Amino acid sequence: MIDAHRVTLAAEDDFEGWRDAARDLAEAGVPPEAVVWRVEGGTADLFSIETEQSPGASFSVPRHFVTLAKSVVCHSDQERFALLYFMLWKLRTNRSAMEDRADPLTDRLEKLAKEVRRDLHKMHAFVRFREVEQPDGSTRFVAFFEPDHHIVRHTAGFFVRRFTNMRWSILTPELSIHWDGETLSEGPGATRADAPAGDPLEEMWKAYYASIFNPARLKIGAMLKEMPKKYWRNMPETSLVQPLIASARSRELEMIDRAAAKTGLKQALETKRHAEPGGNLRASWEALMKEARGCTRCGLYTHATQTVFGEGPLDASIMFVGEQPGDQEDIAGRPFVGPAGQIFDEALEKAGIDRTQVYVTNAVKHFKFEQRGKKRIHSKPNSGEIEACRWWIDQERSLIRPPVTVALGATAARSILNKVVTISKVRGAPIPLPDGSECWVTVHPSFLLRIPEPDRRLEERAKFVDDLKRIRDRAGELAA
Repeated sequence: MIDAHRVTLAAEDDFEGWRDAARDLAEAGVPPEAVVWRVEGGTADLFSIETEQSPGASFSVPRHFVTLAKSVVCHSDQERFALLYFMLWKLRTNRSAMEDRADPLTDRLEKLAKEVRRDLHKMHAFVRFREVEQPDGSTRFVAFFEPDHHIVRHTAGFFVRRFTNMRWSILTPELSIHWDGETLSEGPGATRADAPAGDPLEEMWKAYYASIFNPARLKIGAMLKEMPKKYWRNMPETSLVQPLIASARSRELEMIDRAAAKTGLKQALETKRHAEPGGNLRASWEALMKEARGCTRCGLYTHATQTVFGEGPLDASIMFVGEQPGDQEDIAGRPFVGPAGQIFDEALEKAGIDRTQVYVTNAVKHFKFEQRGKKRIHSKPNSGEIEACRWWIDQERSLIRPPVTVALGATAARSILNKVVTISKVRGAPIPLPDGSECWVTVHPSFLLRIPEPDRRLEERAKFVDDLKRIRDRAGELAA
């Protein structure tokens, strides 16, 4: 029977305590399964071992392990100390143990370290100080932040270097740090209620943020990836994000019109918006879009944020039709701006297709989902919902009259062709439509996201790009 060894560390991020205890245990030959790691802040003893151990021979470890361990110790994973000691135990007899990147232990430790580095980056980027007047008439800047991991002490030096001449405090649920211009000190944890509300500087910052917002460069997926919603509560500018996103498309069109007017192209642009003498294509499309915003043809409108209509030039030679909006599209009110949209954009670029020159829409205009906790999980539209939305697709196609309509996935193909088809059987060849144009069927970009095998994923993405190249060439022939 193996004797149990209990190690009690002084704090959640006590790297020095773990290092000293782990070194002594490893040199004494105590295996990982015999060690129990605990954290009790403020305890007098750094660690306690039930039985005496005779010291053994010392050994060295790679510098990378020490660097990795300093990050991993800051993670919130309860197993982090044990995982690190298990790796130290392996390094005791094999100094090259960490060079095996296929080793599950190495992979897990690297992922923990990466998550800590990401949390540090978020704290550096999203801490927002508010000015607070002190009883003695002086000024202190106070911020509240909720990190995912135990990084506050680890990152304190960054804020000291960056705001050396300020007196500041950063409050977090675990602990608080304070800088008086000369000395860094710690205090107990706090709540958001302990942090001050807005100050006059916030209104100036929000006005500046709104003025530099460029709707033409808006990428919802990239924004949410870099600035997840959990951080919005403590950032004054985020109260502007939703209305700025909602108005992005109209502001983008205004920017185009202003630029066209300045360069003398206003009349030319307006001419392109006319389909035939006596008809105004743009006005008809805008009226259709406004009507779609109030669509109640099926029950999906009751839970979705908004109708997501198509977008693109009204004389496009290619119309791409997807399945339905996703979570990010539902928020932004624009098609293909989420993860699948990024894959779509990359494929278009590789195929030599300018997205600004094609029309992009969806077979179903509202986001259908299942609520699982805080997440909204995509749910496939049924036949009734597809049929209800066919009216909108037909209207879009009758206005734009694209020589080529591309059905991205089975739902889009069913909507365009009014029948169920197998993608593998119809992919790569034109299908004549009643109006004399052609339909081409290929996979939906989200399919490429779900492929787990790296080699197959690369192969399928290459096939998708090849499809787009053939479609590009065919659209050029028909347009000519």
